[in-house]
Amino acid sequence: MTELQREAIAALAEVWAMSPDVRLGQLMAHIGLLGEAHVDRGLGDIDDDELLAILYRHRAELMARKQSSPSASLPVTGVSVSVFGSPTAP
Repeated sequence: MTELQREAIAALAEVWAMSPDVRLGQLMAHIGLLGEAHVDRGLGDIDDDELLAILYRHRAELMARKQSSPSASLPVTGVSVSVFGSPTAP
């Protein structure tokens, strides 16, 4: 395993830890969609350096969302948020 691959695995673990309610398969599907959006290739065709960049970008988005949400520490009832950030009905 290369250093780049180790870094990508660590970044994936960090992103997953930031989204504890997300299943691993959901996260992988989301990363694949981000790959299609940002580098125009699916998860199986993304190079390791591109995957790492996507993971870092997603981590930054999650951090920004958490910091900008004034109600992040307040419990929300009746509404949940999908891995894509869209409200979902309970």
